[in-house]
Amino acid sequence: MKVLILYYSKGGNTKKLAHAVLEGVNSVEDVQGVLKSTGEVTKEDFIEAGGIIAGSPVYFGTMAAQLKAVFDNFISTRRKMDGKVGAAFATSGDPTGGKETTMMSIIQALLIYGMVISGDPLSATGHYGVACMGAPDDKTRENAAKLGERVAQLVLKLSD
Repeated sequence: MKVLILYYSKGGNTKKLAHAVLEGVNSVEDVQGVLKSTGEVTKEDFIEAGGIIAGSPVYFGTMAAQLKAVFDNFISTRRKMDGKVGAAFATSGDPTGGKETTMMSIIQALLIYGMVISGDPLSATGHYGVACMGAPDDKTRENAAKLGERVAQLVLKLSD
């Protein structure tokens, strides 16, 4: 099974967080993480994935236009995404910079695709996903890995 970690990153912090999510996905036996930026992802990546964990920097309290464009442009895959696992992560430049609203904008898109949504586990923060201000620190990278691991485990469970 594959889990797509899809991200847009202008300054590099969201990409760093995506790599930490990937580590968690890859820690689960029989699941392979596929890391793609918005400029690299294809419709086939969506279709082949049992789950998508999407991340973005905060842009005016919502996901970056580049990530939204992927969801808009790949709408033809919507029926093939039904029942797959979705999750979100975000980065910002400010402590109150809209990380939760950005994750909710991603979650809304994943719900419209018919996906089953997972937040991060209670062993992390137990909220909408994983987020940080600036570059992810050790604790945030650990929580990101926990999110990736959780989604990978759910993908296996739902594929049975």
